[in-house]
Amino acid sequence: MCPKDQPPTTVELIANNDPNAHFDDAEIKAKLEEELDADLNTTWGEVGRACCTHTRREWGIIALHIFGIIVTLYFFLFSLDLMGTSAKVMTGCSAGTLLGGVNNPMAGLTIGILATVLLQSSSTTTSVIVVLVGAGSIEVQLAIYMIMGANIGTSVTNTIVAMGQMGDKDQLERAFAAATVHDSFNIMAVIILLPIEAATNYLYYMTKAMLPDTIGDGEKWDGPLKTIVSPLTKSMIQANKKVIQEAAKGISCDARYPVVCNPNSATYENCVVNGRVGLITCDEQYGCPAFFDKTATQSTDETSGWVCFFLSLLFLVICLICLIKVLSNLLLGSSQRILRKATDLNGYVAMLLGCGVTILVQSSSITTSVLTPLAGLDIISLEVMLPITLGANIGTTVTGLLASLVSGKVEALQVALAHLFFNISGILIFYPIPWMRQWPLRCARFLGRCTRENKYFPILYIIFTFFVCPLALLGISILWDKGLNDPSPGLLTLGIIITIFCVVLALYFTYGCTRGNMRERYNEWGAERARRKLAITHLADDMERIKSELVRLKEGVNDKPEDNKLEVSIEQV
Repeated sequence: MCPKDQPPTTVELIANNDPNAHFDDAEIKAKLEEELDADLNTTWGEVGRACCTHTRREWGIIALHIFGIIVTLYFFLFSLDLMGTSAKVMTGCSAGTLLGGVNNPMAGLTIGILATVLLQSSSTTTSVIVVLVGAGSIEVQLAIYMIMGANIGTSVTNTIVAMGQMGDKDQLERAFAAATVHDSFNIMAVIILLPIEAATNYLYYMTKAMLPDTIGDGEKWDGPLKTIVSPLTKSMIQANKKVIQEAAKGISCDARYPVVCNPNSATYENCVVNGRVGLITCDEQYGCPAFFDKTATQSTDETSGWVCFFLSLLFLVICLICLIKVLSNLLLGSSQRILRKATDLNGYVAMLLGCGVTILVQSSSITTSVLTPLAGLDIISLEVMLPITLGANIGTTVTGLLASLVSGKVEALQVALAHLFFNISGILIFYPIPWMRQWPLRCARFLGRCTRENKYFPILYIIFTFFVCPLALLGISILWDKGLNDPSPGLLTLGIIITIFCVVLALYFTYGCTRGNMRERYNEWGAERARRKLAITHLADDMERIKSELVRLKEGVNDKPEDNKLEVSIEQV
């Protein structure tokens, strides 16, 4: 905030979308060069002094803030775990049916996206794919495309988390850019590698050459953070993954209902071992959760899933607000250049950090979701966020590799290896070459800037990227598949027409954003919208000011009527 006797700066006007803001390139360039020089001149000694030189009272305040961060972070992770579990209960039957209906590469990609978005977990999607491959329900070649789709779908969680910072335009822009850099990289990797895999099957043959003749049964491994958070989640709701796997194999969910417990009491022994459970199950160690109903129908369980999903969103928003508040108070007064220096990691070190953290938490979504608020507060830069997300992509494949060892099937190991080498291939294409590295960064920055013009842009982005676009591609792939294999000339013609229309539409928007004036028109629309919003916001104050001014003028005229008449008479004379 500026003092009252000083006008707002150009940067503040631009940040507030003020219609009077004027972009002075020389001023902005000078400001950026000044910040860059300050960052380059910052030493690690300054960072150490800023971090470790405090009074006893300050250390006490820091300890309280760190305790608050740990508590808030625990419930934040619980919210994410509850969201994923609830999503499995809500959409387990439909997502399982989706995973079982793959018959071409494009369908595999889109179904992988949709199933992961619905289940809120790429690990669950991957494990179901492994089961389907091991059971012979789908081929390894098609499973590879589903893995690619799961990579895209898993980034929806941190995009949702970024929306928690809608209250501040600067924070929302940075947080949304940090969240979508994960989307941008995964989508670009798929755009390049899917056609290559379709033409050469390089991932299939590479992983097949690495397989042993047999693999032994391993033991299931749970990460330490999952062990800490899971008890609270399992006390509320626990998803039955067997239902998803059965649905993927074509077994109807109706066979699981109604729930039966023998004898009629809700325990693991009575309901799971001697009875029948549906989408919500009991745990041998923690017993039956709070939302378990021993006489439930499918609609009852799905309703419980929706309730828990709503509660998880509520907890997530509350925890996110508290986390940002505590972090802001902790870092209040800290120099921005000190913070940037402290988090300025080497790209490959950041990649290893992202990989290690993801192995511990067993979820790339959790890794990126926890870091997204930090990016919103400008503690972590976008250049550091990118390699961390790439490392998270590698780390999440370790969970799949461990799950494949548990299954004891060679095909399952091949799918897990394909997942690993797909992510490695994407990193080798985009990250080592600085020019290629800029593509996902530029795309993420552009998406972040779009939130300045409309803070509800993230909602439209999520709907289009994770629902509309995959469903459209799935529909087109079904039309082509039915038209060529049945054969059906009518469906094939419709598929060709829709494909041409989509290609032309994509080229039009691409040209408009890169060469045309579509970006300028969007910015003008945003500026006009900001002016209207500003006018509406100040309308009441302006009306009061105008009313008081009219009253003052009226009183001024009525105060001296005789003088006014005298002046008129003198002029007439």
